[in-house]
Amino acid sequence: MDIQPFDAFNASHIAAAATIWNAAFGPDLAISERGVAFNTRPTAGALQEGRLALEAGAPVGFVLASALPNTPDVSSPDAGWVDALAVHPDFRRRGIGSALLNWAERWLAGKGCKAFRLGGSLRPFAAGLPSGLAAESFFRKRGYDNRPPGKRDWDVARELHAYVSPRRLRGGMPIEARPAQLGEEELLMAFLRREFPGRWRFEFAEFLREGGRLSDYMLLWTDQGVNGFCHLTFEDSLRPLDRFFMHRLPRPWGQLGPIGISAMFRGAGFGGILLDAGLCRLRDEGVNGCVIDWTSLLGFYGRFGFQPYRQYEMLGRVAGK
Repeated sequence: MDIQPFDAFNASHIAAAATIWNAAFGPDLAISERGVAFNTRPTAGALQEGRLALEAGAPVGFVLASALPNTPDVSSPDAGWVDALAVHPDFRRRGIGSALLNWAERWLAGKGCKAFRLGGSLRPFAAGLPSGLAAESFFRKRGYDNRPPGKRDWDVARELHAYVSPRRLRGGMPIEARPAQLGEEELLMAFLRREFPGRWRFEFAEFLREGGRLSDYMLLWTDQGVNGFCHLTFEDSLRPLDRFFMHRLPRPWGQLGPIGISAMFRGAGFGGILLDAGLCRLRDEGVNGCVIDWTSLLGFYGRFGFQPYRQYEMLGRVAGK
């Protein structure tokens, strides 16, 4: 076995990672080369590095790891991510996965990380480890467990072709939910700095830096200005739909999330109104299969017809344990 650096600007490395991932995890979790390329783009302030494992000169495994050492309002500098790890099934049980994971943990430790999280990184391949994979025992044997204990999250999904707004959401409230318009970037950024100054603010800054389509964000307006947002993803959006692994759902596909409301308006039904507006927009633009990803709010989304679609084990470990 030979291990060499992964080059995110090398098209053959991107193609190899997609091929290995798809062979390892099958059609339900298939990812495209576009998805791999997006997940390995440079991110402001982040460090990412990876390795390819080769047998007889052919790629058979890869690992990617990342850290955010100098942006503590987004992620603790003590924590890093094992973004992705996959070994072609024809080459398992040869120590390749262990060698790649050991490299990733050493690299993260060298960047000052004392805890390693599986998945959930800034450009995530997945929120965590999809439940039910044979790979779960591999990680648990190496000290990875649910953090905090018992922690699991879900993607939820439904078809939108027959979506109808719940009647109880309508009427009486002096608010408006609509797509963001050019010129409203700073209004949304100011809202995020005030209400969600961590990851969601960071993700919007990256979205703007990369030239994302502003109308993919929905804004909730009250007489006091912007007091809510949700992010939509369409098949032609900057952010690929790959990470949501929607292959069991009918196309066209779409995604909603994250979604957030000002603290002063939570509990007043505003979140439901904004969610409904986002779902109606997705439906009206032709989306059928829809995922709301990485959530523990099964009851809230269940009121809008969403059912659990995929469960994630949120695994991590502390260095030296």
